[in-house]
Order: sequence, then structure tokens, then C-alpha cells
Amino acid sequence: MPRFQGDYYTATAQPAVDMPSLAGTVDADVCVIGGGFAGLNTALGLVERGMRDVVLLEARQVGFGASGRNGGFVFGGYSRGEGALLADLGPERAREAYGLTTAAVARIRQRIEAYGIACDPVDAGVIWANWFRRPDLLDARRGLLASGFGVDWQWLDRNTMRGLIASERYSDGLFEPAAFHFHPLNYARGLAATLARHGARVHGQSPATALVRRGAGWEVHTPGGSVRARQVVLCCGGYLAGLSRRVDASVLPIATYVMVTEPLGARMDDVLRTRAAIYDTRFAFDYYRPLPDSRLLWGGRISVLDRSPAEVEKLLVGDMLRVFPQLRGVGVDYAWSGLMSYAPHQMPHILEVEPGLWVGQAFGGHGVAPTAAAGELLASAIAEGDTRWRMFARYGLEPALKPAGFLAAQLGYWWAQARDEWRDWRERRGR
Repeated sequence: MPRFQGDYYTATAQPAVDMPSLAGTVDADVCVIGGGFAGLNTALGLVERGMRDVVLLEARQVGFGASGRNGGFVFGGYSRGEGALLADLGPERAREAYGLTTAAVARIRQRIEAYGIACDPVDAGVIWANWFRRPDLLDARRGLLASGFGVDWQWLDRNTMRGLIASERYSDGLFEPAAFHFHPLNYARGLAATLARHGARVHGQSPATALVRRGAGWEVHTPGGSVRARQVVLCCGGYLAGLSRRVDASVLPIATYVMVTEPLGARMDDVLRTRAAIYDTRFAFDYYRPLPDSRLLWGGRISVLDRSPAEVEKLLVGDMLRVFPQLRGVGVDYAWSGLMSYAPHQMPHILEVEPGLWVGQAFGGHGVAPTAAAGELLASAIAEGDTRWRMFARYGLEPALKPAGFLAAQLGYWWAQARDEWRDWRERRGR
């Protein structure tokens, strides 16, 4: 069992700002439902555009869901691969859509500095480590990113990789220099504090229980009161609010797992001689990063099962030791799981469902930068009439076909995991 209950981020977070639950009936221009990154970025985008009459409702505490419990990677792209994005949208539109996420990385960095958000940013980039002995995989992606999206990832040869990551598992790698990693819950709380300082009303412990059309606007009910707003934005992620059957039916809440070791101290240099965050080239990839207090955060796997901390620890320790056997016996202080929202087309929902009802969800485990991009698009659409959100019209509210969709997602993951293992076995057998 992990030594401590709960998750590492909550245990080490800055104190949360006071977010009283909603009481009584209030009026607003915009009501944002969901206090994760999508909702917070949308609300802040509205405030930055001069709209101060904004109410944000969170069912629990800001950053409770995937936004406050993820790996903390801040980098470009979407869950859907770049090749598929080009095929879907064509070169010009795909480049524009991808560019929104790289611009979002820069915007997150700028907001951290401008608003004084203490979230331990580590500006050391992200490494995509090649699990397989096929440099052509990396070469193809690097070329596609350069030619199709104007993005330059740096090549790391085998010797360079060994100097950075003390593992026999990897061959070469690619380095994304513009990326960074941080404490996501502190960032979420920092955004909430910024909203409060700039006049937005942020309410915790205020689950939205009903959404009702009232004339040209909407009324959102909570246990303690209601919000009457001209426009509403649903940003509930994997923790569905049950406010719109069509919206909820289009996503699958999928669990993913994370653990954090005990402090490693000088032993960190036995495994990592870089402070970059790392993930690998398998579909069922590991991701990990060194934390400022010398712990190692390790995450991976997806499942329809929200497992116990002890089960998460057992699975992830096994994964970690495949890469770093020298860490055998290292203690695990925290282990947890959380739900992310996943759409069958592997792209976010950024759209107006009906007049005045907007949605930002389904970031599929790749959401820190895309949620910031979505917040910008939604805010500019509401405040300025910007129509750029229509570039995502192809990725609409397709039914996720629950409960069969859960089985399909799990079987698909197992199949991809088995394919990775088979490829790895073949390579090692052939040496």
C-alpha cells in the first residue's frame, strides 16, 4: 500500500482560495460549469476579454478531476495523431489546429508569470523515448511535424539517450524543447485565484443539478441556488453532470493511473540525468517525470476500472521496474486513479450544441495545452463572435455507444498493448 492516502498533488498543493458554494439566485452573462482546466481557461479567457460577469460552478473543488491529478506534461498536440489530423482536416486547417496547442503552451507559461502562479514549472522539455529498435518511427514523425506543422523536435541518438536516461529499454528519442512540466493542481488553483481577483465568481461544492432553457438564456440549478445566464459552457470532462443527454452520451469516462515514489535524493541520478518529462513510443506508453522534491512521478495505462491505490501501485511499480530495475525496493508514497473524458474520434469537443450552450470536453488524456486552446476558442467565440471553433466541426458529438463503448475501448487498448508486447518480444528475440 502507498504510505499516504490521497494523491501527491493535493498533499503538496498551495492553499485553495475561498470558493463558497452558490447561495440564492444570481444573474450572469456566462455560466461555466466545471472547475477543471477547460472551464478555468474559458472563464479566464472571458475575463481577459473584458467580460467580468462570469460565474463558474464546480461540483467539488477546483481541479478535483483530471486537471488536478494528471502527469503535469505541458506540450503540443492532441490525442489524435498528426497524420490522422492531416488526413481529417487537410494541410492548412490541420496546421492551424495543431498551432493552437503550441500557442497554448506559450500562453500557459505566460499566465504563470503574469499572474504569479506558484506551480513548480520545470522548463526542461519533453522526451519521446523510442521503446523499439526502429529509428524510422521517430524519423517519420519528426519529418511530419516539420513539414506539416512547422515544428522542430530534436533528434537524440542512442548514446545521448543513455546519457540522459539510465535504462536499457530505449534506443533513440525525440526532444520537444518548447514543452515543460508543472504541478497541475497548483496551476488550477492559481487560475481560480486569478479569476476571483478579477471579479469572476467561483463557487465550489456547487454541483449543477439541472439545466433549463429560459427564453433566450438558461437557468442552471444547484442544491443551494441557481444561475440565470445568457450563455452556458459545459466543461465537465469525465465527471459527467447529467445536464445534457446528448453531451454525456458522446464521451466515455476512462480511468488512468499515477503513482509517486518516496524521495529518491541522490538516487535520482541513478535513473535520470535530465529534468525533462518522458513518455515512450508505444500505444500503451509509460510517462514519468522527476519532481522538484526528488520523487519520481510515474503514470500510464487506461482502463474502464477505477482501481484502488494498492492495485494502482502494483501495476505501475511493475511498469517502472521494466524500465528502471535499479529502483527495486523504492517505496511508493502516493498512488491514485482518475477519470478523463474520451471521444471515439480522439479529438476534443469544442462546439455550440444549440444557441447559447457551448461544450469543451473530451481531451482524452492529452489535455493540458488543448484545454487552454479550447478555452481561448470558446472565450473568443462568446465575447467576440470568433468562428474559429468551427474548425473542429468534424469532431462532433458522436454517440460513444455506452455501455458497449466501454468494452470496445478496453478491448482496443488491450489489443494495442498486446501488439506492442509482440513487437517488443520479436525485437529482443532477434538480437
